[in-house]
Amino acid sequence: MTRTLPALAVLAATFSFAAPAEAGNQCGTASWYALHSKTASGERMNPAAMTAAHRSLPFGTRLRVTNQRNGKAVVVRINDRGPFVKGRVLDLSKAAAAALGFVRAGHTRICMERH
Repeated sequence: MTRTLPALAVLAATFSFAAPAEAGNQCGTASWYALHSKTASGERMNPAAMTAAHRSLPFGTRLRVTNQRNGKAVVVRINDRGPFVKGRVLDLSKAAAAALGFVRAGHTRICMERH
């Protein structure tokens, strides 16, 4: 007698799923933006606030973001969706970019972790 596994069990064994805690721990390229429109969370974008846009982290998630080029770090709160540029992992408010020291460059290499 042959037993077959349910399709979901086969899929779960084939693919590994990232835990939500791991989604906030990554490195990549970040840019900044300074709009005055509403964010995806419904609040108005404030370029002077320490906020950021991430594709999938829940709104309100706090991240410690470190600029890999100069070692400066800030804590930001996710309140928007993005970035929408291929290869970027985070869009930061202008204030966060200034604190990290990359406003003139426009983008930089960062690492982020849940805070």
